Amino acid sequence: MSISNMSDKPKSTRRRRKASVGPVEIRGMRLDDLPAVFALGQKLFTAEDLPTLYRCWDDDELMQLFGSDGETCLVAVAEDKIVGFVLGSIMKKPRNAWLYGWLEWLGVDPAYKRHGIATRLLNQLTSLFIKREARIILVDTDEANHRALSFFRKIGFGHEIKHVYLSCNIDDHPEALERKEAQRAEDEED
Repeated sequence: MSISNMSDKPKSTRRRRKASVGPVEIRGMRLDDLPAVFALGQKLFTAEDLPTLYRCWDDDELMQLFGSDGETCLVAVAEDKIVGFVLGSIMKKPRNAWLYGWLEWLGVDPAYKRHGIATRLLNQLTSLFIKREARIILVDTDEANHRALSFFRKIGFGHEIKHVYLSCNIDDHPEALERKEAQRAEDEED
C-alpha cells in the first residue's frame, strides 16, 4: 500500500443523509399539481441519463394516469413545492381473479433524495393498492437505472425478469420519406 492511500480515519462506505429538509407531506395529486409533476419528471427522466424513461415520459402519459386512476397518484410536498411523486394504476387481466398494482412512475427531486421520500410515497401507494385488493405490485425500469433497482430490491421487490427493449428508426423508411416530400410540396404551395 502506498503512503498516499493511508489515512488516520477509515473511509466510511455508508452514505450519509443530507441535512434535514423540514416536513414533507404525502397527499393525493390534484389537478393543479400536474404542471409541477410534469416539470419534475422532465428534470429527472432525461435523454442522457435514462433514455427509455425519457421517451415514455410526456404530458399525455401523466394526464392519462391521473384521469384514469387518480386515486393512485400521489405527491410529496415540502415548503409548498412538489418534491416527489408516484403514479400507479390497478390492472385487471381478463380471466384472472387477481388484481395487480402497477407502479408506473416514481420520482424525487435530487435536492430531496435520501430523506425517505420515495419510501414514504411507495408505502402510501402500497396501502392504496391493498385497499383496492391488489395482490402483487409490478414495477419496471431500465436495467441501467442502478439507483432504482437498488431501491426496489432493498424494499422487497424481486423475481426479476429480463426484458429487451428494441427500437427502429423509421425516419428513412420509404413511406416516411414520401410523407416528408408531400409535406414539403404542400408547404411550398402555401
